[in-house]
Amino acid sequence: MTDTATEIKKTIDANDVVLFMKGTKEMPQCGFSSRVAGVLNYMGVEFSDVNVLADESIRQGIKEFSDWPTIPQLYVKGEFVGGCDIITEMTLSGELDTLLEQNGVTFDKDAADKIREANG
Repeated sequence: MTDTATEIKKTIDANDVVLFMKGTKEMPQCGFSSRVAGVLNYMGVEFSDVNVLADESIRQGIKEFSDWPTIPQLYVKGEFVGGCDIITEMTLSGELDTLLEQNGVTFDKDAADKIREANG
């Protein structure tokens, strides 16, 4: 493993939920990152954010690590979940709730239901 891949793995292993994104959860730098961070924030999910714009090696490294070409990338309990489209679909279908529940990640079920009602 490269140093970058080792660093990425350590971050993923050390946090239950990690979002590799452009910008930070307080100040996303792209619409896709903003959407995923917004869903997680709204649902009250505690997550670690990694700003790929701050480190080019991480920005490229995460794409190789996951074999996924785009940012943002969400990891839950060490597993790659997906990018913006996948997280959006999973939120609307309820699959994200199930994934979080199965992994013991706390979130606001009412908020998740409100997202579905608003987009139903």
